[in-house]
Amino acid sequence: MKIFPEDIIYSCEHIWVRVDGYMATIGITDYAQEKLGDILSVEFIEIDTYVERDETFGSIESIKEVVDLISPVSGTVVVINEDITDDVGIINRDPYDTGWLVVIEVDNLDQLEDLLVAANYHDFITQEESE
Repeated sequence: MKIFPEDIIYSCEHIWVRVDGYMATIGITDYAQEKLGDILSVEFIEIDTYVERDETFGSIESIKEVVDLISPVSGTVVVINEDITDDVGIINRDPYDTGWLVVIEVDNLDQLEDLLVAANYHDFITQEESE
């Protein structure tokens, strides 16, 4: 069984969220980066751009496909991980720590209640893989 960090919450689009007050650090899950394979490039919307929950805040191109990054929360992008622009491989090597993507200042913390805790995310993946 895969282990998912319990200090973060997850979306069904394989995005993780680590919350500190109104700040949400966001990245893709280890499961997502494994499915994508080697990541070639990442594109983000600009800092200070407002993004709605379930809207795209960027995209990732891998050796297999290009996927949209779907925001699990609404808010303003306040930080982009500049280290990724120099070395996108960080996402493959360390998706939960140095491989984070953006920080969004959340304007509605209630949206976090719709996300999954680690055990529920594990169950979601198990079900997805069995279909």
